[in-house]
Amino acid sequence: MIVNLSEKHSLVSNWVSELRDVKVHDDRLRFRRNLERIGEVAAFEISKLLPWKETEVQTPLGIHRSKILSEQPIVATILRAGLAMHQGVLNYFDKADNAFVSAFRKHNADGSFDIVLDYVSSPSIENRVLIISDPMLATGTSLAKTIVALKKLGTPSKIYIVAAIACTRGIEKLKEVLGEDICLWCGDIDTVLNEKGYIIPGLGDAGDLAYGEKLQH
Repeated sequence: MIVNLSEKHSLVSNWVSELRDVKVHDDRLRFRRNLERIGEVAAFEISKLLPWKETEVQTPLGIHRSKILSEQPIVATILRAGLAMHQGVLNYFDKADNAFVSAFRKHNADGSFDIVLDYVSSPSIENRVLIISDPMLATGTSLAKTIVALKKLGTPSKIYIVAAIACTRGIEKLKEVLGEDICLWCGDIDTVLNEKGYIIPGLGDAGDLAYGEKLQH
């Protein structure tokens, strides 16, 4: 299941348009909020697929049999770029457990880069629903390494991935890790990566735009 939330026009396509727009990039608050809102919409859509149970709720005037989640998911993200989108998912799954993974591009002298994963903080994910947010699914390498690292802590019952913009190459990389059992919710899908591994037309560096430029490793 690969869901492009901009395939049919909605507010999501408006938010993605603002994320891409260089005229809006100076407004970091707006950039972060748009990532957060895409995370919220994706969380709402994913919630429709999660297991639920009935429970009796006491109202002031009687008893109502309500439908609620039968279990809370684990909401995970990749530091630092994923924090805003993670917050959007967490706004809706506000009782969820959380996981954080640090992954970054270590640039080499020849212009190439390696993905370095050096921090994982997570509860056991054994038989739990895992929702991972990463705003830019470019080569897919950092997300693939994140999934492998988290799976060392248990086997999730299901993995859902949330991205602002995904690239077809990154989607193919995820299929190498997840097979055809891939569930991706994204704000839009682009088809081209440049020689530096950035999505074209994309939106630039999501982490820098959300939180400021960083020194290169």
